[in-house]
Amino acid sequence: MHDPEDDIIDDDQPPLPEGPGLFGDAPAARPAAAPAAAATPYRVLARKYRPTTFDDLIGQEAMVRILRRAFVVGRVAHAFMLTGVRGVGKTTTARIIARALNCIGPDGQGGPTAEPCGVCANCTAILADRHPDVLEMDAASRTGIDDVREIIEATRFRPMQARMKVFIVDEVHMLSRNAFNALLKTLEEPPAQVTFIFATTELRKVPVTVLSRCQRFDLRRVSQSELAAHFGRIAGREGAAITEDALALIARAADGSVRDGLSLLDQAIAQGGDSEAGDATIRADRVADMLGLADRGLVFDLLDAVMAGEPAAALAITDQAHMRGADLGLMLADLLELIHTVSRLKAIPALRDSGELPESERVRGAALADALGVPVLGRAWQMLLKGVAEIETAPDRREAAEMVLIRLCYVADLPPPGDLVRQLQADPGRSQPVAQAAPASSASAAGGPTMELRAVSGGGRATSAERRPMPDAEPDPVAAAPAIEAPPRVEPPPPPSLRSWREVVAFIAGQREPILHGQLRHCAHLVRFAPPVIELRLQPQTPKDLSQRLAALLSAATGTRWTIVLAREGGEPTLAEQADALDVDRSRTAAEHPLVQAIMAAFPGARLGAVNDASLDAYGLPPEPIVTDQMLNEPAAPDMEFAPLDSEPVGLDDLDNEVGLPDP
Repeated sequence: MHDPEDDIIDDDQPPLPEGPGLFGDAPAARPAAAPAAAATPYRVLARKYRPTTFDDLIGQEAMVRILRRAFVVGRVAHAFMLTGVRGVGKTTTARIIARALNCIGPDGQGGPTAEPCGVCANCTAILADRHPDVLEMDAASRTGIDDVREIIEATRFRPMQARMKVFIVDEVHMLSRNAFNALLKTLEEPPAQVTFIFATTELRKVPVTVLSRCQRFDLRRVSQSELAAHFGRIAGREGAAITEDALALIARAADGSVRDGLSLLDQAIAQGGDSEAGDATIRADRVADMLGLADRGLVFDLLDAVMAGEPAAALAITDQAHMRGADLGLMLADLLELIHTVSRLKAIPALRDSGELPESERVRGAALADALGVPVLGRAWQMLLKGVAEIETAPDRREAAEMVLIRLCYVADLPPPGDLVRQLQADPGRSQPVAQAAPASSASAAGGPTMELRAVSGGGRATSAERRPMPDAEPDPVAAAPAIEAPPRVEPPPPPSLRSWREVVAFIAGQREPILHGQLRHCAHLVRFAPPVIELRLQPQTPKDLSQRLAALLSAATGTRWTIVLAREGGEPTLAEQADALDVDRSRTAAEHPLVQAIMAAFPGARLGAVNDASLDAYGLPPEPIVTDQMLNEPAAPDMEFAPLDSEPVGLDDLDNEVGLPDP
């Protein structure tokens, strides 16, 4: 029987050939039609759930509030600059603004509105990215001035279909300097029917002249709590069950980017739960495996082992993570982030009750914050920061990571340098960290009196050492009694001894007077130094009150009235001039050295750098001879006269008794 449907020809398929084929074969049969479900390709979550209205944008409340108000009062700018990290919604916001400007409503009579209908011709065309009056240009691939000239030429014509022509330029910072200059005039006086929307991740690379002509919006990073809640809603719509800890891992890995987080969520949903165990729920361990991260609980255990000074336990944890496929470099980065989290919990106790962190991190992180001190956390942060950089250059990442952890374990018991200095000052004879006794547990009491030594680590947790038995001896009450000592007598510091002009200048440097110190070093010529009188010749640009300030400081420090006399001429070079002259002499002497000349001849174009002399003082001058008070108080040696070289020798008999010789 003939079926009428066999005569229906599908326009999407080519007609069947009549008769045999080119090589005599039979006509090919029409291929079976593909199922209807395969005709619709899968859309990733980042595209499927792209915001279409201002209400769909998350984490950008300030920008949404301003734009809504601008449409209500009719004060929409002609140019916008949207900036922020990747994936926060810059291009999406630009498309929403384009729809809001061109929406005509379901009845075709509407005007610009902050609530685009989404069903009119303009809205649907902009959503499908095929509207002739909304043009998008990627400045990363079209950076030249010719591309900008096309935009400028297009602004001369009225819109073909919509109310406004909208030009969306993504990654605008990639435009060349000539392209920016060509765009300036159009940006300053654009046609009434044109709106520019720029998006960039590098705002500093955009010229200020362009920024001043745009209304700027900074799209901030979306917080982890908002991202986790958003991803949870999308997972519910997709029919996927995922735990809060898994969502927290995805939100943390997204780093404030909604698009990056949706891509990771898409991957996690495709991975699914543990099918072998019959559990369809996506848990944190599955997400950690997908991201190449270590389990968050393992990171906490690793920090516990490191701070307890247990390298064997720390390396056992890294072996476990390595067997699961985790990158130890990323694990150390997670450890670095955990130390930052613990430090924030210690600095801001209110975070322990907030919803920014998962419950597990709040509980274990708060316990670590109470047990560890800020110096210990800071030292671990610095060592890990260097260790992560070492891993990137090491030939074996695992070995480098384990070496970093071993170093951390062995410094966990050490007190911070400040505590060590204070301990040594309190007891100069002590060379080991202070140890305090702790009572033994009841389990060890049966074996005899014991004590446990705990090394004090600068506000950190006490680390248990080996328990050692103590002899059975009654404590001596007299020896155990603390000694009562009188407080030490605090004597006032002796006045400074200023024996030279250079010592005076150095004394002023120690009085936290940098301006006065610089003026004395560069602008004061010493004429006469006779304490407590100093005669100086000052350069014309020196302040007039310099002498009064200098005299007041010296008098207050020494308890002696000092007088500063100003001269109009004379005086030796300033300290800075003396240092410069010596530097020139050293450079000239070094350049004349045969070895240096040979090196210059062997390496043409080489230059002689600064010549350093370790024997010079802070002013670049040779140290002054030490003059003691005894030398200052000694009487001067008497002047002695010597006979000429050609004089005749004189005997004792020729000398007159008037010279003071005794009579024979």
